[in-house]
Order: sequence, then C-alpha cells, then structure tokens
Amino acid sequence: MAKRQPLGVWLYGLRIAELTTSGPGDVTLAYSPEALEAWPGNTPLLSCSLPLGARRQRAGVYFKGMLPEGQHLQALAAQAKVSTVDIFGLLARYGRDVAGAAVIATADPGDRPGRVELYDADSLADEVANLEDHPLGVHDDSELSIAGLQNKLLLIADGDRWGRPVGGRPSTHILKVEDRRFPGLVTMEAACLRLARAVGLTTVEVTLETIAGLPCIIVSRFDRRIQADGTVVRIHQEDACQALGRDPEANRGKGKYEAAGGPALSEIAGVLDRWAAEPVVELERLAAAVTFNVVIGNADAHGKNLSLRHTAPGVVSLAPLYDTVPTVMWPRLPDRAAMRINAKAALSAVTLDDIAAEAARWPLPEGRAREIAADTTKNLLDALDSQDVPERLGEIIRDRAQSLLNP
Repeated sequence: MAKRQPLGVWLYGLRIAELTTSGPGDVTLAYSPEALEAWPGNTPLLSCSLPLGARRQRAGVYFKGMLPEGQHLQALAAQAKVSTVDIFGLLARYGRDVAGAAVIATADPGDRPGRVELYDADSLADEVANLEDHPLGVHDDSELSIAGLQNKLLLIADGDRWGRPVGGRPSTHILKVEDRRFPGLVTMEAACLRLARAVGLTTVEVTLETIAGLPCIIVSRFDRRIQADGTVVRIHQEDACQALGRDPEANRGKGKYEAAGGPALSEIAGVLDRWAAEPVVELERLAAAVTFNVVIGNADAHGKNLSLRHTAPGVVSLAPLYDTVPTVMWPRLPDRAAMRINAKAALSAVTLDDIAAEAARWPLPEGRAREIAADTTKNLLDALDSQDVPERLGEIIRDRAQSLLNP
C-alpha cells in the first residue's frame, strides 16, 4: 500500500493532532506541538481515552465511533471506494462534519467553510425516500458522518427550510426515519424527549414530520449551537464508548452493552468524578438520567446512547439525553438493561433502592441519590400533566413511577 498523506485534526480552529495509518483498521494519533504547549499533559483534550501526551497513541476505536454501522457503513465505504475496516480512508472522505467539534481533513478546514444547498418539499422527500440506498443523504460533495444503525439524514436549519450540508458545512439537526419493525417509535421517542426537557435532562428540541409517506423525527444537535448571526458553532463531545476506549463492534457488534464488555454506569461516573468541574452536580445528573430511563422503560441506554460534553479543554459534563426510546412498549425488545443498575440486569426489576445503591458506588451519598431518584420520578409525573403524551405511554410511565415510589 502506498504511503498515505497524514490527516490533521482541528479543534476550535487549532490543529491539535496528526493522524497516520499503517494499514486497514489502524489509526495512530500524535498530538501537535501547539496542543502540547497549550495544555497540561494528560488533559482529555480530544477524548478521555486519548489523554494529551507526547507519545503516539493508537486511536482506531475512538475514530471508528464517528462512523455509522452495518449496511450504512458499507454504503459509505463503497462510495469512498475503500474497505469498511479502513477507518483512516473513511475519515479522509467524511471527517469534516462528525459528532463533536473535531474536524478531520488534509488541509486547514478554515479555507473551505462549505455551503448549504436548500431543499424544497420534493427534493427533501426524494432524499428521505432514498436513505436506504444513500445513507445519511451522502452525495459526491458531502463530507459528513455520524454513528448509528438507523436511517438518518443530516440537515441544516435555514429559517423555516431545511438544507443539505455541502463540503463539510456543520449540520445542525438529525432526521431519523421510523423503523418499520416498531410502529409508533418516533412518536414515543419524541414524547420522551419532551418529557426529558420538562425535567431538565435535555436541551434537544424535537419535531415530528411525515416525509415521503414515512414518519420522521427531527432533533436538534446538542453538539451544535446556532448563533444570532446564523453561524454554527461546534461543541465537543464523545459517547461513553469513545470516552472509555470500548469498541462497540466487539463481541459480534454488541460491545456497546455492559454485558458484552461495554461501559458500566460506575465507569462513566468515574470519568465525571475525575474531570467534571463540579463532580457532585454531574453525578446527581447521572442519577437523574438513570431514573428517567427506568421510569420510561428505556432498556437501550447503552454506551453509544450516553455521551459526555467537553465544556472546556480538560473539563467534561454529562451530555443532554438524546436517544430516549421507551423500549418497554415493544414486547419483542429485551427487558435487559443496557447498563446494570445495582447489578440487576432486568430493567423491570429495578427499584428506588437499587438506583440509590448503584449511585452510592460512584460515589454519591446514598441518601442524596435516593432523594434525586424520587424527585426525578415525581417531576416526571408532574410533566405528564403538561405535555402531550400518547395515552398508552402515559399509562406505562405512571405505573412504573408509582411502582418506584410505592413498592
């Protein structure tokens, strides 16, 4: 294989690292002299799993986390004319708009700001209808990627219209098409996101639309901020698998689940305890998020669906909730919690005592954890009265909340 040109990694306008490769699957990261001079050693600048230092580091697992999975990865690789295991080649083609604030390119991305191509109703419908064959709505001039298996389209909000990101222009929203196997899923996910906003666990805004005859959910990206002048600012983040150096494709694609070697709640808490500006506040938010997922019946809160936001170099916080599907509503989906709570695997068996005992290991005082869990449950019940929640979902949440509060 011919030697490939190194890739640069830019963060907030500074070239912080260089990527090289020795072959398919390999990505090696070397932090730049500018980054080493700007911040202390061991700062979790790009990732908590890739602390700042002078030594070269293997970074394939972290960067693989920026790419889609399954057939979507196959389609992107085919369009880029590289192998699905060629992480470096995929980053070279699609790395200019990825999750978080990192921009990956061969040359300074500031020289190529990208542009927006606006959709009309017909072109947007065509794009959505063709997502099976063109994952993420990728065209020859697209330079974007995002993780996941679900059919998605990355969008830019432009007034009351949607646009297509071209040439690495940062997207602002994610459109997801309903999985035909689980009718009503996007409606339920949207309702739970609104409940999460009502109880202060997310900032994500959500809308529902039917496009090309398909139910779709459109959510704002928590790793993007639109300024008053319309400029889009990237905000750095990483999911729990990336932060802990776990390969979600391990164990036959189940590596994002704790039972298959994925992140555990105690490990995520450990990262927050070490790097948060106010660790207790973040651990309390984590306890509230765990409670929320228990009450709505979300057994799929795995290491790719829980993220950390880098609020400043070396400082992390729990990211807003963003994938809140009440899996309990589809009996064919497993009841096994993606991350065990007080060693319990069955989500339906988790009690308020379990949440408090789990949090006590992080460490969060057990009495305080119990108070947070109870308050979150009560706030969620109150939110049901002010939100437009489908009747069946409301019944499930009320029943599960009452079971927690009155075992």
